Amino acid sequence: MVREVELASLDLRYEGFRLKAPALEERSLASLVQRGIEEPLEGVEVSHTSVLLNGFKRYRCARKLRLPTVPYSSLGPDEAAAILNLLKSSNHRALSILEQAAFIGELRHTRRMNVAEIAVELSRSKSWVSMRLGLLAEMSDKVRQVLFRGAFPVYSYMYLIRQFMRMNGVKADEIEAFVVAVSGQGLSVREVEQLAHGF
Repeated sequence: MVREVELASLDLRYEGFRLKAPALEERSLASLVQRGIEEPLEGVEVSHTSVLLNGFKRYRCARKLRLPTVPYSSLGPDEAAAILNLLKSSNHRALSILEQAAFIGELRHTRRMNVAEIAVELSRSKSWVSMRLGLLAEMSDKVRQVLFRGAFPVYSYMYLIRQFMRMNGVKADEIEAFVVAVSGQGLSVREVEQLAHGF
């Protein structure tokens, strides 16, 4: 059921679980100006507060346009159920593997669900769940922050930087130093690759 909620009332505690993409957000802003918000923002009610889970780009665009209210719908009766519903439809909502990992980490560590329970709820294998949990475990807090704010190409991290860790035995603090040093420079995947090999 879709309803209108006040933009200022939304709880953004999960904003850090979603990747930022400034260029895509600019295009979304232009579309929103022309057509308005066509898909409701999605979340869950927690102690009479609407906690946002999906639609952060639309939220930020609405804030820039100073919209007082936005369409909103609930994904479930509680946080765990809502997160599971978001993950179940992650293809439709285009969650990246890192975003999936962040929400699975929330289910595992905060909601106290084990790997088998998560796998059953999502109709996935235990290895699918474990791989995503492992992805977060090998990542330092600084690297995670850089990736999720869109300052370093996720593709480069997933398919280049992680391979250095596995094949060449590069230490986690060296990976962190490299990612932090080149983040925010607007480098292409190819440029990051050249710098990584040099590093």
